[in-house]
Amino acid sequence: MSLPGHGRYRYDPIEGRRTVEWPGGKGLAVYVALNIEVFAFGEGLGAELTPGGPQPDVLNYAWRDYGNRVGVWRLLDEFYRLELPVTVLANAETYAECPAVMEAFRRRGDEVVAHGRTNSERQGVLDEAGERALIADTTEAIRHAEGHRPFGWLGPWISQSRTTPDLLAEAGYSYLLDWCHDDQPVPMATRNGGSILSVPYPQELNDIPAVVARKVEGREFAEMIVDGFDEQLEQSAKQPLVFGIALHPYIVGQPHRLRPLRRALEHIAAHRDRVWLCHAGEIARHWESAEA
Repeated sequence: MSLPGHGRYRYDPIEGRRTVEWPGGKGLAVYVALNIEVFAFGEGLGAELTPGGPQPDVLNYAWRDYGNRVGVWRLLDEFYRLELPVTVLANAETYAECPAVMEAFRRRGDEVVAHGRTNSERQGVLDEAGERALIADTTEAIRHAEGHRPFGWLGPWISQSRTTPDLLAEAGYSYLLDWCHDDQPVPMATRNGGSILSVPYPQELNDIPAVVARKVEGREFAEMIVDGFDEQLEQSAKQPLVFGIALHPYIVGQPHRLRPLRRALEHIAAHRDRVWLCHAGEIARHWESAEA
């Protein structure tokens, strides 16, 4: 019996792989992924604090809206204080709905990763023409606002069709974040002999699966971050690894979750002499140059 496969990458155990050092001889590359998302009112998808009732679901819509109005600004204070670079995973409609948020990260010089049009829709259910249009719309909106196009992609709801990597490569993207199958970047084959790099993106150290799905609260989530960081820092003495944290302002920007998160971020920042604090795109570019 042969299992159906995706044909994107081969099985390659992490033990025994060729060693590539991060800049400065560091073993662990660390990036903070901040999801800046917007949602349609009265329709479409959206994370829920409590089970939603009939639309318009005011409770959950307003809870999510807190992130861009309040939570993100509290997080920005911490990023400035701790001098942490941030990889901003932005819905394209964010530029129209809350432009001040994107302006704030532009002033910091942070990287913007394309994250679809909104988080009210799922990418993988579209036909190829519709998905190609979503990618094009998102790319152009970011290019117009930032003055340059994005090269990294994370699908809204981590949703991919069977042709998503092909369409992203054909649209000029060099890396994606949707696959969580490794602790190192992995080249993925695309059609017509192309390729795109998969950069590790966390689904465990991610506040949506942790807080919304598994009902983990702030202190435990912060402890998970510290434990994961300490363990990967130790493991990275053997080979280069990627450590990411995925955050959403409407979740960890809530005051009772921000306080323990602050301690976790302080713990990471205190080790800046031992790790490479960077953007996801820097990880992709460095890995590709080392593999060339």
